[in-house]
Amino acid sequence: MLIGHGRFPYRPWTRRARYEWPGGAKLAVYLGVNLECFHFGEGLGAELCPGGPQPDVLNYAWREYGNRVGGFRLVQLLDELALPCTVLLNSAMYDHAPDLVAAHRARGDEMAGHGRTNSERQSVLDEAAERALIAEATGAMRAAEGTAPRGWLSPWIAESRATPDLLAEAGYRYTLNWCHDDQPCWMATKGGRLLAIPYPQEANDIPSIVGRKDGAQQFADIVLGDFEERLRQIAADGVPQVMGIALHPYLVGQPYRLRALRRALAAIAAERDRVWITTAGGVFDHCLTLPEECIP
Repeated sequence: MLIGHGRFPYRPWTRRARYEWPGGAKLAVYLGVNLECFHFGEGLGAELCPGGPQPDVLNYAWREYGNRVGGFRLVQLLDELALPCTVLLNSAMYDHAPDLVAAHRARGDEMAGHGRTNSERQSVLDEAAERALIAEATGAMRAAEGTAPRGWLSPWIAESRATPDLLAEAGYRYTLNWCHDDQPCWMATKGGRLLAIPYPQEANDIPSIVGRKDGAQQFADIVLGDFEERLRQIAADGVPQVMGIALHPYLVGQPYRLRALRRALAAIAAERDRVWITTAGGVFDHCLTLPEECIP
């Protein structure tokens, strides 16, 4: 027999309820902006080119560009297009790059947990250490924002078998770790239900630009093509969807990539009369208003 996870049942796309997002929309779109920092000379980190011995100054400095420059340019773009976002926040950013966090706070953006730093994976920790990581990150956000985050994305999407249980135990209401669907679904945990909201691994600049080495125009085409095809699908079958777009300032904050991204996001913003542009937390809130049978 196949070994499973036991968190949610299989439910095919052809057996989904028809419902609507606010304003009668069938497509909900949110931006996940990853604000991340890294230890110097140790730990994990995306690479522009193969790294050498530590300290790997080239790749560290390339990533740090997002916190010093690229992140602020991305905020300007979001302001130009009046687009909200969900900030996926390493809690160490409060000390490392507080001005960038403050720029998003001033916009009223949602703050979601994203571990302490992106130099570590929580999946390699024992349960006590993972619980402590979640508690430390959550506590820092509660102290800075005045309220605890409701959503979580693990650094590197790394989960242990206990992660959903630990998130529910810590008070989290939704997770972005699972990319298995185009709709939110409820996950079973020891501490009650946890909503899995779709987080993209295709319309995501890390797998695209770092993993597949896609160019700036290619990534913009991926985002826009994903959006346009979803509009076609919902017109054909009427089944509501969630589209996430995952962005990292050290990637899309580079001027030539930002220029290409502007084209894609402007096209999405122009359709706000027929799509619901929201945050991950907005998706969660609306799901609470839906009949039980609407959420697979």
